[in-house]
Amino acid sequence: MSNQELGIFIENDRTAFTPGETLELSVLWALPEKPTSLEVRLFWYTRGKGTEDVEVVATESIVAIAAAGEGKARFALPAAPYSFSGKLISLLWAAELVVEPGARSTRCEFTLSPTGKEIQLSG
Repeated sequence: MSNQELGIFIENDRTAFTPGETLELSVLWALPEKPTSLEVRLFWYTRGKGTEDVEVVATESIVAIAAAGEGKARFALPAAPYSFSGKLISLLWAAELVVEPGARSTRCEFTLSPTGKEIQLSG
């Protein structure tokens, strides 16, 4: 890792989940100084026409005892909303590692639906 690097990774490189499953994450950081806080956020957001919506569903703090380190986070995934794509808007799920000071962050995206595949809206 370089002098200032952050990483968040889904265990077993999975990209698709069903409601109720557990999302297990590994986080890494290498910073010039020990961070005052490390937080992992589970959230969904919309992308497309109109206003972007974002909702943080859960957060988990990681204890940083040094400027570089690694940690784990896990979340029980909610029943909804499902990942979808339409002509005008998409809903995406992600987990994000946020570091203070400096509000640095990195994220990884995944799909949440009953089938494990993004729902395609038509029409």
